[in-house]
Amino acid sequence: MTKADWHPDTALVHGGSLRSQWGETSEAMFVTQGFVYDSAEQAEARFLNLDPGFQYSRFANPTVTMFEERMALLEGAPVARATATGMAAVTAAILCQASAGDHIVAARALFGSCRYIVEDLAPRFGISCTLVDGRNLDEWRAAVRPNTRVLFFESPTNPTLEVVDIAAVADIAHAAGARLVVDNVFATALYQKPLALGADVVAYSATKHIDGQGRCMGGVVLCGEEFLEKYLQVFLRQTGPTMSPFNAWVMLKALETFSLRVARQTENATKIAAFLEGHPKIEQVIYPGSPSHPQADVCKKQMSGGSTMLAIEVKGGRDGAFAAMNGLEIIKISNNLGDAKSLVTHPSTTTHQRFSEEVRQELGIRQGLLRLSVGLEHADDLVADLARALGD
Repeated sequence: MTKADWHPDTALVHGGSLRSQWGETSEAMFVTQGFVYDSAEQAEARFLNLDPGFQYSRFANPTVTMFEERMALLEGAPVARATATGMAAVTAAILCQASAGDHIVAARALFGSCRYIVEDLAPRFGISCTLVDGRNLDEWRAAVRPNTRVLFFESPTNPTLEVVDIAAVADIAHAAGARLVVDNVFATALYQKPLALGADVVAYSATKHIDGQGRCMGGVVLCGEEFLEKYLQVFLRQTGPTMSPFNAWVMLKALETFSLRVARQTENATKIAAFLEGHPKIEQVIYPGSPSHPQADVCKKQMSGGSTMLAIEVKGGRDGAFAAMNGLEIIKISNNLGDAKSLVTHPSTTTHQRFSEEVRQELGIRQGLLRLSVGLEHADDLVADLARALGD
């Protein structure tokens, strides 16, 4: 039985384990900047990549390597590289393969910082961008140019939970000689496998469900060996968005309970979505695990679970949304997500506030919209908290 045959629960406990001469049970934390060589010849061989050992923690570190290998096993990816934050992962995944004169096609429904990368930052370096409705395959096809190198989207999207057909967009990318990068944060690797659906690169904010307990920042890029060697490795080494050994150790320990946490959070999210559907104070509930989701057929095709996130539109616009948030006791107001604690945010005034009202309306981010990240509390308590806040 090889590691590739392991179920996710097993891989999340044992994957990538690298023990020192002391044979420790828990993964060791190698808090070091550099490494000592037995000889000048060995140092030379390390820097020529002829010796497989470590050189410098900006390049690689044993604790970080364990986290990377565990994530690769979970994702079913050939390789993974960890970064300091999720945005560092997205930035590296896109910019490492693009040069002046190239073109990016991206879904317009993106997390604010992700949209900044493709819409504001990349053009400063001569990389043009076209934004499309990610749900519309004809728009993807029409946007592709001879110089298109990257197609990028998140699915489900932040915060409106639109779902993009990964396999279909992958086909469009490959027909054009481009690569598809998918941000898979909301679905998690447990419920959606973009690489198996045709994506070339997958990015995560490990800050979210992977840590899942509000402690550390981190990101991960997963890809094939060729992409790593040709584009990603040198970009990460030279620009230095390195994950610290401490954060990697925290992530390793968090992965041991990852599947248990996400399963419970998904169960809670499903119950909350059912409670809110048809509630007199709620205009709309968007949840990928619900038959009422606008792209329910795509959800069913590429996701094995609804995951932990809901979009809720409260009647009464901003005032109604703020009143509901301020009436909550258990669910906390925070712009993070994927946490053990249930968290709610108002995207129009937080995560997507830099956009104009016109752009927010185009994206479906109306003033009454709330993004709810469901935690590990008892579902009955969460439902009661929402009921109180909504005036039941």
